[in-house]
Order: sequence, then structure tokens, then C-alpha cells
Amino acid sequence: MSDIRSSLEERQISIYFAAVAVAVGAALLVPGMTALEGAINPALALMLYVTFLQVPLAEIGRSFASGRFLTALVLANFVAVPLLVAAMLPLMPTDALLRFGILLVLLAPCIDYVVTFAHLGRADARLLLAATPILLIAQMLLLPVYLKVLLGEDAAALVRPEPFVHAFVWLIGVPLVLAGVTQLCASRSTVGRQAASALGLLAVPATALVLFVVVAAVLPQLGSATSSALAALPFYVAFACLAPIVGWLLGSALGLQPPAGRAVAFSAGTRNSLVVLPLALAAPAALPVLPAIIVTQTLVELLAELVYVRWIPRFGAHRTRAGSGGS
Repeated sequence: MSDIRSSLEERQISIYFAAVAVAVGAALLVPGMTALEGAINPALALMLYVTFLQVPLAEIGRSFASGRFLTALVLANFVAVPLLVAAMLPLMPTDALLRFGILLVLLAPCIDYVVTFAHLGRADARLLLAATPILLIAQMLLLPVYLKVLLGEDAAALVRPEPFVHAFVWLIGVPLVLAGVTQLCASRSTVGRQAASALGLLAVPATALVLFVVVAAVLPQLGSATSSALAALPFYVAFACLAPIVGWLLGSALGLQPPAGRAVAFSAGTRNSLVVLPLALAAPAALPVLPAIIVTQTLVELLAELVYVRWIPRFGAHRTRAGSGGS
């Protein structure tokens, strides 16, 4: 099973783009694909469950073992990146819904496939994996705060407590708890371990399913959402170019070894777009604008990861050859 999982992870970018291509074809050729709207939340719940299953929830304590790395990771994602996004804010379109979608995506660090890409990019993926529970908890606590600060009065209309809490509980909280229970069963029985291993194979297919369902359901009703997605595009590209550099510089300033610094760079540049999609859908008049904005960021990011795995390994390469660097 581990070979199948590794093969899926190594090919996940191709799988995701294939899912999007098939969804576009289906949306253009098959009538009534908008009916898939009802499948978005169940598909998201499945994806989030198998995603959280990959997060080592029982090993949160280990993430504190490397204090400098965790400090750099937290500062990069929850101080430096929000400041970078805030600097972009005056340049963004004034439409509140568009700003909400862009901010929601860019303020949430990735907790899943970033580990795979970090490994491919010669970063210390083990450190990043151990820290993923901290990243998840911190972003869920801080997102409403950042949105309120950056959106101002518009936040009250877009981040309404009841639907936001409902989406968080049922589409993030419940899958997270179920993943924790599954991990607990896996640690105590062979059957549980085998079941968790089998479910682990679904991480990439479940993400591909979400991309298919969202694109196929939203594309036929895009309309003005096309202009919104295009308006968001330059900010996603700028973020993809700048955020890894910010992460790397912060890691270097704290004296991290190059592999650990690269992990911070990958984390700073990779966002949690599909995980926060349920929170976006909880906003009033979310369809079709917010899914279009969020999937656009996902596609930009997947292309960026192809660059990252070739570009980021060069960060600190001279230090690695010289055998120097802090831990």
C-alpha cells in the first residue's frame, strides 16, 4: 500500500489537473452539472477526513522538539505572511466578497500536500509533518481575527458566526475528530492500522474528487465570477513568488539548517485552499464567486509547486556543500 500511496503523491499534480480538465469537459458537454452543488460538502468532508488522517495528531508534543524551526514556521505563517497580504490589500479590488476569498486562501497555511512537495524539494519534511497540527489549530483560531482586522466592517457581513461555526464544526471539526479516533484505533489494533493505511490511499483521489465536483458544478454558472477569478490571479502569482523567499529569509535569520529553512519556505508559499473552502461557502452569496476564486488559487499553486521543487533546493545549497548551518 505504501508504494501505491507514494505513486499517487508523486503524481498528484498531474492527477489534479486531469480532474480539472475532465470537470471542464463535463461542464461544457453534459447538461445539468450544476446539480453537483449538493455533492460539494460531502466531497469536502471526505477529503478533509482523509487529509486530517495524514496529520500526526497524537504527536503534537514532538512539534515543540525543534524550537527554532517551530518559531520560524509560526512567525512566517502567522506574522510575515499576514503582513505580506496586508501590503497587497490596498492594491486589491474593492469588492468585499472578492477580497474575502483572496484573504481566506492566502492567510491559511497548507497542512497536507506541502509535506510531499517539501520532501521532493530537499526540505526537512519530517519537521514540517510534526508541526502540521500546530499549523491547523493556529489558523482556525486566527483566521476570524485576521479577517476582521483586514476586512474591517465588511467582515461582519461575510463572516457571520452561525454559518461559519456550522461549517467549521461539521466540515472541519467532525472530520478532525473522526481522524483522531481512526489514528487512535490504528495505534491499538492491527485491523485499525490496516483500515487507516487503506484510507490513507484516498487522500489524493479525494482531493481530485473535490476539484472535479467544484469545477463541474461552478463552471456552468461562472458568469461574472470569471472576472473575479482573473482579478485575483495577479495577487496569487505575486504571493507564490514572494512568500517562499520571505519564509526562507526568516528561517535563515533564525539560523536554521538549509533543509529546515526550505521547509519554512515551502510552508510560507503553500496555502490551505481546499481545506478552507467550507468556510468560504458559509459566506452569503458565496456561489459561484468564492469557489472560482479559491480553485484559481489552487491551480496557480500547483503550477508554482512545480517550480518550487526545482527552485527551492537551491536555497542554501552553498551552505550545505560547505557543511555549515545551525539546527
